[in-house]
Amino acid sequence: MAYNCVVLAKQVPDTANISGKAMKEDGTVNRAALAAIVNPEDLNALEMALQVKERHGGNVTVLTMGPPRAAEILREALYRGADRVILLTDRKTAGSDTLATSYVLKCAVEKIGDYDLIFCGRQAIDGDTAQVGPQVAEKLGLPQITYAESILSLDGREITVRRAFPLGSETVKCRLPCLLTVVSSANQPRPASARRTLAYKLAAIPQEYPALLARWPEFETEEALDLFLGERGLRISVWNGADAGVDYDRVGLGGSPTKVLNVNYVVLGASESKEVDATKEGVAALIDELVKDYTL
Repeated sequence: MAYNCVVLAKQVPDTANISGKAMKEDGTVNRAALAAIVNPEDLNALEMALQVKERHGGNVTVLTMGPPRAAEILREALYRGADRVILLTDRKTAGSDTLATSYVLKCAVEKIGDYDLIFCGRQAIDGDTAQVGPQVAEKLGLPQITYAESILSLDGREITVRRAFPLGSETVKCRLPCLLTVVSSANQPRPASARRTLAYKLAAIPQEYPALLARWPEFETEEALDLFLGERGLRISVWNGADAGVDYDRVGLGGSPTKVLNVNYVVLGASESKEVDATKEGVAALIDELVKDYTL
């Protein structure tokens, strides 16, 4: 039996390179000032969906909600094996908290329609709430399996999954359709395929056409480029909230009950220091001192 999978992915700030410009005054993330990457556990979710497709057949659709530059992670999904990608971008959804975000994603998943399994990462590294996946399942009226580490069996309309916890694991069965949130220990996400990278390197959304025309002037006009991409399946689908049937009163800052009261920046500074000789003996003495103080 073939299974249609939907993967919910998110473009997140690279938290390994946070600067003092990471937050806006209203408490929302200043995404434009930070490098962006695919949320790591969403790659694990995509890998699990691709493995289902390889073993049982079906297709994998990747959906992301974000600004136009989030199209970057959709291309990465295509490079890895996704069959279809969708960008839901709308200024009216900016500032949405987890409750509002899960509502928008629920609407988009309903528009996609034909699905058996929904996969998403356990949590995003920019918020660490682990709320969006379960909230989407609740709004869709679906059963959910969180902390999914391995699909032990997938037979007809029943799935058996091992859930991973710090102190052990649990095996559960569930009827389809259902939603799984996937942990980082589930698998090793595959790298981008060289063949698919070449095939989908021009996949784009309309907002990216000017940049493509600068690189490929032979297309001459955006209309000609759009026709070329459409004929070859390289036009990335772009939806706004209205396309997905979103009630705008339930999204954005106005539709988000979670409010950031205050943002504090913590600066760590040394009150005293000690100079260490740049020799093997000096480093060895420092290590001995750290061990005796239980620092190491």
